[in-house]
Amino acid sequence: MGLDADAVLTRHGRDRTRLLDMLWDIQRAWGHLPEDVVAGIAEGLGTTANDIRETASFYHFFHTTPGGRYRIYLADTVVARMRGYDEVRARLEQETGATFGGPPDPTGSFSLLDTPCVGLSDQEPAMLVDSVVFTRLRPGKVADIIAQLRAGATPEEVANPAGLPHDDVAYVDHLVETNVRTKGPVFFRYPTDYRSLIRDCLVLTPEQINERISESGLRGRGGAGFSTGLKWQLCRSARGERKHVICNADEGEPGTFKDRVLLTRSPKQVFAGMVIAAYAIGASNGIVYLRAEYSYLIDYLQRQLDEMRADGLLGPAMMGRKGFDFDIRLQVGGGSYVCGEESALIESCEGHRGTPRLKPPFPAQRGFLGEPTCIDNVESFATIARILEEGPEWFRAMGTADSAGTRLLSVAGDCSRPGIYEVEWGTTLSAVLELVGAQDPMAVQVAGPSGECVSVAADGARQIAFEDLACNGAFTVYGAQRDLLGIVREHLKFFVDESCGICVPCRVGNTELLRGVDRVMAGHAAHADLDEMVRWSQIIRGASRCGLGATSPKPFLSTLQRFPDIYRSRFRTPHGVMLASYDLDEALAGYDAAMRELEEDVS
Repeated sequence: MGLDADAVLTRHGRDRTRLLDMLWDIQRAWGHLPEDVVAGIAEGLGTTANDIRETASFYHFFHTTPGGRYRIYLADTVVARMRGYDEVRARLEQETGATFGGPPDPTGSFSLLDTPCVGLSDQEPAMLVDSVVFTRLRPGKVADIIAQLRAGATPEEVANPAGLPHDDVAYVDHLVETNVRTKGPVFFRYPTDYRSLIRDCLVLTPEQINERISESGLRGRGGAGFSTGLKWQLCRSARGERKHVICNADEGEPGTFKDRVLLTRSPKQVFAGMVIAAYAIGASNGIVYLRAEYSYLIDYLQRQLDEMRADGLLGPAMMGRKGFDFDIRLQVGGGSYVCGEESALIESCEGHRGTPRLKPPFPAQRGFLGEPTCIDNVESFATIARILEEGPEWFRAMGTADSAGTRLLSVAGDCSRPGIYEVEWGTTLSAVLELVGAQDPMAVQVAGPSGECVSVAADGARQIAFEDLACNGAFTVYGAQRDLLGIVREHLKFFVDESCGICVPCRVGNTELLRGVDRVMAGHAAHADLDEMVRWSQIIRGASRCGLGATSPKPFLSTLQRFPDIYRSRFRTPHGVMLASYDLDEALAGYDAAMRELEEDVS
């Protein structure tokens, strides 16, 4: 309490691009964003209070009205629902006296809110109490946590009774598990001498660095799979006095948590990759955009950056090289799935709503502050450091013709060994299922809700590769006992909730798909409803402005293609039999071609 607008403005240099940092400072001090403080921030930035409120309203974790002393965010995900979510949710309401989405409890102590995936699918159910995380929840554990909070303990004291320092990896490990199941050739191998690595890179010319990355065949690990070397070359050749490097650590795709683990186990490998990228393109400014759900990593990551500065690996005239001035700052998001899209992320970094931009121009041409910007994924930057350490030929020797190297998989669901696995591109679906201890698997959600739901029986021989099953890292196993249609519904609901709303096809179309699935599940759908859902899917994919709308129909389309019986069995027809007049192949005509076009467009 007591933090005023002038103090916040001064702390952040009255810089409009630091608005999200200012909002976090205010909310941590007051529990919400008071009107008078917001008005003071607006005046100091030369804008209006309405503008500040409009920006804040875009993000899940900013609140303009007071809530309970503690805000509890329970992750509502498919995997959580497979692991006792309903019982945990009911016990939270029972113990706190509050209801989800409703007012605080009568004592003003607790507010209960649902939130999407918080990057902990290998240890759910999970919740955040303010920014403190609790995993592997059970009703009894919930009762104990709430009892301690009622008795006067803070969330921090409940979660960290030993008082471990926040900037130490032991603190992070105490809160969450990393569950690294395999240590492959690229990740989690052994300590690296980053000073020697960066020194050796600075001996080369920027053009030579770009050539090595191109020769390696590295493609972006964020999902689109665009050539990293080509992206860097475009950014280096783009006109602009200043250039920027941004690490996208906003892994909001449900089921994905590999970037969290990389930032815990190998943060300097990621930062070294950013330094190499900065040298290659001529950048002076670096930003790590960290999703708000990973706030417990902030102090630890800041310490890693401070150590690199102390070692001369960040800052002015890096390692004595005059003219190479590069530093990295952390930017914490406010809770928005769409900010994982690169142009929306840039808008957020500039202190705006995370609304995706129209393309072109692309970020490599006009990105942060309208200047050339290289945006890559956490895994991509970590991979870059290893490529420069071992050489492009070493990396290119792994994988397939079109997918060089390895891929980190975030594995969750019906398997005995959830966690992080490094596999070579080209590994088959069946091989991964055997590796993770899949339990009577029926389907796999590859690359999260925006990816493909594939059949274990029909697709077991398919390869994890850009040319086959292009996986962004999420790999969720569903056993034969699961209701796939219910899972489709949860995924569509996620997209409805996370759409930024600027596109009518995405805003309206996804709602119509969700309504259609509800009709099917209720036994009220006819053949015409399914036809209409396919048509809506085509409209959404073809007319949406960013990747969310381009991929949001996939939960419906991919299950319709692979598991038509989950729809057929619930149709409003005699004996549940689909009429002969309904032609599933015709309804899905062009689906494979459309998916190929989508992948090309996203790339």
